[in-house]
Amino acid sequence: DPLIAPYSQRKCVFYQIKIQQKISTGKSSRWKTLVEEERFQDFFLENNGDMVIVKTLANPKDYKCYLVKDSKQNSGTFNDASPKFEAVLKAYNIDSSTWLGFNKTLNYEEGIIEVGEYITVAGIANWKTLSEPIPEYPYSKIATLESEVNQKLIITDLPDTFPLHRRKN
Repeated sequence: DPLIAPYSQRKCVFYQIKIQQKISTGKSSRWKTLVEEERFQDFFLENNGDMVIVKTLANPKDYKCYLVKDSKQNSGTFNDASPKFEAVLKAYNIDSSTWLGFNKTLNYEEGIIEVGEYITVAGIANWKTLSEPIPEYPYSKIATLESEVNQKLIITDLPDTFPLHRRKN
């Protein structure tokens, strides 16, 4: 089963989220990161009928991922958090207002790799024997994209990495 992205509720195989709060001290302010989360699962890539498995590890992290942040939300002094944003904040035990009732200045960003989305992945290709058959895949071996000690996987949905015929204008 695919993952479900926290805010957009879209089915995906990978998501990154970041929740930040603006902290003001006198004349200066800074953004404090409250939550930074990445979740993923192994997934298949298909191109012209050929398939490859992308295998990633969280610990130690063996990949670099650059995703378009396609869901952004914020709240602030005169900007209440939407009910949907409020639900995400609650899931991470974050209050959108201070104990005096004033709105906190919060930012949320979410980037995902949706099921069926066009992406670019670079890694070391290896052949693996399948322990279980894959529907509509008649072969007993499949290519996997993995990392090695000095070579991390690179995963991105940034449009600049696509061939020219796949880029949106």
